Amino acid sequence: MASILQVNNIEVVYKDVILVLKGMSLEVEEGKIVTILGNNGAGKTTTLKAISGILKSEDGEVTDGSIEFYGERIDKKYPEEIVRMGIFQVMEGRRVVEDMTVEENLLAGAHTQRDRKKRKEDLEMVYHYFPRLIERRRVMAGYISGGEQQMLVLGRALMSRPRLLLLDEPSMGLSPLLVAEIFEIIQKINREQNVSILLVEQNARLALSVAYHGYVMENGRIVLDDTVEKLMENADVKEFYLGLSEVGKVKSYRDVKHYKRRKRWLT
Repeated sequence: MASILQVNNIEVVYKDVILVLKGMSLEVEEGKIVTILGNNGAGKTTTLKAISGILKSEDGEVTDGSIEFYGERIDKKYPEEIVRMGIFQVMEGRRVVEDMTVEENLLAGAHTQRDRKKRKEDLEMVYHYFPRLIERRRVMAGYISGGEQQMLVLGRALMSRPRLLLLDEPSMGLSPLLVAEIFEIIQKINREQNVSILLVEQNARLALSVAYHGYVMENGRIVLDDTVEKLMENADVKEFYLGLSEVGKVKSYRDVKHYKRRKRWLT
């Protein structure tokens, strides 16, 4: 499969002095789910923001390297241009417009679509994936549950007709049952709408269960990447991200953080 997104050895600097990404590279193949694993502060969210162009609003900049989408360079483009090209980022924290109704929030995601018929078709498609939103469509978004808000931000992203979705921590703050439901829908969207997905998720086991390929980040760099099948069998991934020691005992990250990373993590 051809790569639709190529992040080529980028560096990202905030406020002209803080180097966050230090030669970051990754690819996303068309129609695939790719995940980025890493601890807090590794640079995962910054990577998504560099791709979507949001860095510019936070005094950040791609200072070296390039980002290409379907062969076209996008790292110098504005966020609205990138959305029109088919990339939509779903931020962590379920950022809905609380004083607008559910349906108004959804329609806001279709601001680049001027064809009313297509907007209606897209709305029906979103309600197909998230039927719970139908009965809540006239309710102010600030009054619906956290799980419904997560459905809403995913539905709003779909209204933009994305070719690539950037998902940042979609399981955050949700119950296990809701997480399972959300991720089942994410997989359906990927399969049925042929939407490629770049997923950042703290729950490494969950992320690897739905992805095709995975990247492990530490300190602004990729230290390991492979198919999810091979990552699931990797001793380092098992220990530091799945919480399993080599003898199969469950361990917390706090129990192993004093270990030095094996040499191959730093190459």
